[in-house]
Formats: sequence, structure tokens, C-alpha cells
Amino acid sequence: MFDQLKNVDAREMQLPETVFIRDIETRVFQAICLQTLAKIEGIGLLEGNILDSLLGRELERVKGIHVEQDEKKHSVDIRVEINIAYGLSIPEKAEEVQFKLAEEVSRWSGLHVGSVHVIFKDLMIPPDGEVPDENTQLEESF
Repeated sequence: MFDQLKNVDAREMQLPETVFIRDIETRVFQAICLQTLAKIEGIGLLEGNILDSLLGRELERVKGIHVEQDEKKHSVDIRVEINIAYGLSIPEKAEEVQFKLAEEVSRWSGLHVGSVHVIFKDLMIPPDGEVPDENTQLEESF
């Protein structure tokens, strides 16, 4: 019996194999998405305003941001439901939102972003009710 222990490395007895685990809650991903969406002009969340969400008010009920994690693939799938300002190109805005969300979530979480699904739910019309023409700057009216 003593001969069998003679061949075992002493470090294996002192430091057993360590398993490191990291979990990220959905609220963290929602906060990252909120921060990212707040920087994109010409879009808005479904309900409430982005400022309230950024300040932590009603963060439990973030509408329109859904995140699913795949622990086996170490990836995240994101679905956001947003409103868009009238007059903006939907395909261009979708690409901007998708790229920025994938970049930020990947950078902050270290996880691969498997998909970003953007759903445009409504148009945002300027408060005065005037529909801007092509020569008017949209960002100034929002």
C-alpha cells in the first residue's frame, strides 16, 4: 500500500482539482442592453422611458428585452422589442442595434452572442404631430 502512494505527486494531495463557475443573471444582460440602446438615436423602448430604467426604477419589469442563455454553448440569444422614429430606415437601424448589442454583451460578459432578434413594434411620431420630410433632421425633433 505504501508503494502505491509513493508514485502519487504530493501536489495532487494538497490541491484537489478546482472547478470555477460563473453565472450571470438575466438582469445583468438587460442592464447591458438598456445602456447600449440608450446610446442609439431614433429608437425607444416599448413602455416607460430609458432614463427610468437606467436609474434602476422598475428594472424588475423591463419590457421588450428577453435573454436566453445556453450554458452548454456558452452563448446568449437576445430579443429586443423597440419603437423606431418615423422616417428612419428600418433595415439600417436594425443592423446598427444588432451590431452594437452583440458587441457590448460579448465584451462585458465574455459570452458569445448567438443571435440578436430585433422586433420593431411601433413608430414614434414627433410630439408636434408633424411628419418630417427627408431634408429635416429627425434627431432634433426627439
